Amino acid sequence: MHTDNPPRASVLQHVSQNVRRLRHAADMSQTALAEKSGVSRRMLVAIEAGEKNVSLTTLDRIAEAFNVAFSDLIQAPDARDPSRINELAWTGRIPGSKAVLLSKASARREVELWEWRLEPGETYPSEPDADGWSEQIYVFEGWLTVMLGDIPNTIAAGEFFMFASNQPHGYRNDGEVAVRFVRNVVI
Repeated sequence: MHTDNPPRASVLQHVSQNVRRLRHAADMSQTALAEKSGVSRRMLVAIEAGEKNVSLTTLDRIAEAFNVAFSDLIQAPDARDPSRINELAWTGRIPGSKAVLLSKASARREVELWEWRLEPGETYPSEPDADGWSEQIYVFEGWLTVMLGDIPNTIAAGEFFMFASNQPHGYRNDGEVAVRFVRNVVI
């Protein structure tokens, strides 16, 4: 553990507590966890003691053995934040337009958090989602037009808009500057 780096020490401590807690909840010995995960017992002892920096691959193997998400091992045991994804998922025909899936969280099924940027003139059409799905939009720069069927809804920076997404919908930038917004898809 590095005493000059408190955030890193916290993560090691969280991993230590979570591995121990999950192992006890599964009524599993360190030897049984080592066999199931393919991680040596010696490594598991050091991890549970908070004494060992551990690779992401090793954490993935331990998480898989417990049938939990990777984020369940690194989060504070008493604070469950959504897992961060932060992956580019869409690029538009106009350079600079993009959608990044930032994270997802549990809801009835899940919630996806997206960061979007549409350059002037860019559009993104979407087919209807399943019944029960909805979207939440928050614009933090520019003006966004959300089309619900043929009906335009203009959302300015600092405003939000929510709608059932089981209908044809899309996003459009009719302005002169890029529009940036966050989109939650509630599934």
